[in-house]
Amino acid sequence: MEKSDQGKFAILRKIRGRIVKRPRQKPIEVVANGRADWIGWVELKTAPVNERAVLNTGRVIKDVDADVLAVIEAEDRVSLEKFSDIIIKKVNGKPYDQVMLIDGNDRRGIDVGVMTKKPYPIQSIKSHIYDKASDGKTIFSRDCPEYGITTPSGETIVVIPNHFKSKYGGNNAQSRNKRLSQSKRTKEIYEELIAKGYENVIVLGDLNDTPDSNELEPLLQNTDLKDVGEHPTFDTGEFEGVGTYALGNDSKKIDYLLLSPNLFSKVTSCGLFRKGAWAGKRRKKWTTYENITKPIHVASDHHVIWAEINI
Repeated sequence: MEKSDQGKFAILRKIRGRIVKRPRQKPIEVVANGRADWIGWVELKTAPVNERAVLNTGRVIKDVDADVLAVIEAEDRVSLEKFSDIIIKKVNGKPYDQVMLIDGNDRRGIDVGVMTKKPYPIQSIKSHIYDKASDGKTIFSRDCPEYGITTPSGETIVVIPNHFKSKYGGNNAQSRNKRLSQSKRTKEIYEELIAKGYENVIVLGDLNDTPDSNELEPLLQNTDLKDVGEHPTFDTGEFEGVGTYALGNDSKKIDYLLLSPNLFSKVTSCGLFRKGAWAGKRRKKWTTYENITKPIHVASDHHVIWAEINI
């Protein structure tokens, strides 16, 4: 219950008891005398951060102008919705009509979600945060959600965004085994959907490993999923490398847009959008936003992978 006990930065929320009283014409008086007298909490207020990097992220989303946009490392659904409504609008873009994110297993709040425009409603959601490996441990570091999205033509596309275990802090055996487990389970989820008759499936996200890694082999080599990077129309975006992270070098291909064969056959164009990324020494040849003068100003250290699909 929200009372008048709030200030510019925080709200005092009361569940039971009383912590203060407000006598007329007198200062506020604290009346709680220990934990037994009051139950509640202090909640910090949130507000959009008007920083250059955040606005550049909005500019990238506006310029890419995707009908269906998967996002990686978003705090929560409300924050993502506020980003769409406030930041994208601030850079003269159109906010997304539907925004969905399921809180995952990462306590830092770096989850995966999806945003769609009006002709592409989200019709179904399935989470895999409780999927367990044979040793009883949770498989997915965040989640591997299935979002069923309907197209204007009546087709159903299942979008599966993911964010595999990072190499940050060391690529030890535990890290590699975690990604391998995630790769195997994602393969199973994909093949279960295909077996049920779903022809239009997209598996995408930051998989945190390269195409030749053993950890991604179950997903990249042992399914019929097609990487849009293999499509003849794939545009590397003002740079010959296929990397999707940092400076875009080939060794930094760790993000993927994988399509089921039916969807891959309907791709009309695809590629990498690099404008909001840091160009390094290639700055004069690589188009960036004018206000990106330092690495800290970039929209993201990952580059957008996009595809136009005629469905």
